[in-house]
Amino acid sequence: MTKLSVNINKIATLRNARGGNVPDLLQVAKDIQKFGANGITIHPRPDERHITYQDARDLKNVVHTEYNIEGNPQHNFIDLVLECKPDQVTLVPDAIGAITSNAGWDTVTHQSYLKEVVQEFQRNNIRVSIFVDPIEAMVDGAKETGSDRIELYTEVFAHQYGLGNYAAIEPFVKAAIRANELGLGINAGHDLSLDNIKFFKDNIPNLLEVSIGHALVSESLYLGFENVVNMYLQRLK
Repeated sequence: MTKLSVNINKIATLRNARGGNVPDLLQVAKDIQKFGANGITIHPRPDERHITYQDARDLKNVVHTEYNIEGNPQHNFIDLVLECKPDQVTLVPDAIGAITSNAGWDTVTHQSYLKEVVQEFQRNNIRVSIFVDPIEAMVDGAKETGSDRIELYTEVFAHQYGLGNYAAIEPFVKAAIRANELGLGINAGHDLSLDNIKFFKDNIPNLLEVSIGHALVSESLYLGFENVVNMYLQRLK
C-alpha cells in the first residue's frame, strides 16, 4: 500500500489568520494519525507564514508515524532539520515569497550542492527525498546526488487530469520506471486529490508515499478529517 502523509500547513495558516491556538496544530496532527494517516508533513517557509520553526520542534514530540519536513535547504532550514531529526527531509527549491512550490530541482545544475546537503542529512540518519519534475534526466541527476528517494511534482498531472487528459500520466510513468531502475524510492505530491489519487497510484509502479495537504484539508471542510483520511487510504490500497 502507498503511504499517506498529510501536510498540515493549511491548519497553521488558519490558526495564524486569527492568532492564538485555534485550531490546535498539535492536536490536529495527533488526530490525523489516530484516523489512520501514515505520516505528517510540514513545509516551513523562511517567513513562517504558516508552519513556524517552533511548530517543527513541537511536532517532533507528537508525530509517532513518519515525520517529513519539506523545504529549501538554506542554512536556517538545514539547522532546523538537524535539530528536529525527522524521519525524512524533502528538498524543494521554492523561492522566497512563493505561494506554493512550483517546480522541481534541476538536479544537474545543482548536483554538487545537493550532494553536500544529502550527505549531511544522511550522516544524521535522515532519509532524503528530492522534489523533481517528471523528467528522466532529473531522476538521473537525483541519483547522482546520493538521494534515497525522489518526490514527483504532480501539479501538471493534476491539472490535465481535471481536463480529461489522462495521457498526462505518461511522463510520470517514465520517470517512475527510471527511478525504479536506479533504485530510487518514489514519493509524489502537489494537487493530488480524492478525484485523481487512485488513477495516479494505479499507474505509478512502486509508489511509496504521497504527501497531500491543500486538497485533503479542503475536502475535510465538507466531509471531516476522519472520513477523508480513510477515503484516501482506501484509494491507495
